[in-house]
Amino acid sequence: MEVVSVAAVSENGVIGEGNTLPWDLPHESQRYRERVADDLVVIGRRTYEMFDDPPGRVQIVLSRSDRDWDAPTARHAGSVADALAVARDLDADTLYVLGGSAIYELFLDVADRQLLSRVHGEYDGDAYYPEFDHDSWRLDSETERDGYTLEDWVRVD
Repeated sequence: MEVVSVAAVSENGVIGEGNTLPWDLPHESQRYRERVADDLVVIGRRTYEMFDDPPGRVQIVLSRSDRDWDAPTARHAGSVADALAVARDLDADTLYVLGGSAIYELFLDVADRQLLSRVHGEYDGDAYYPEFDHDSWRLDSETERDGYTLEDWVRVD
């Protein structure tokens, strides 16, 4: 199973402000939803609750503190290992990691790829994408889009 982090990240590392994105790029959000529409996603509880219509076919909600938390359309996991086990039990070919900050950080060591939409400009925010060791990753491709650059990073170690 391939584990892929997907995030929109400003030039200064911001991924969010409260429960919103600090930029307006509906075409990027649409591309993001289309990429994960038929797949399993892992997402933090607070990020999951931001969505009226959560992305992905099945959501695995990672929450260590809310072990009794339940949602009718999602599965619960209490750790990275639990989330990976749920994905394997559901025969996932790909598991997309969709945030927030702590979830990206937790999955950074097990991710095989990172698909980052590098949003042009710097923004104020309270959530950041984790720093990663560029020696452990190779930038496989870059595609310029309107308002952002799509980067595909592949693990090399």
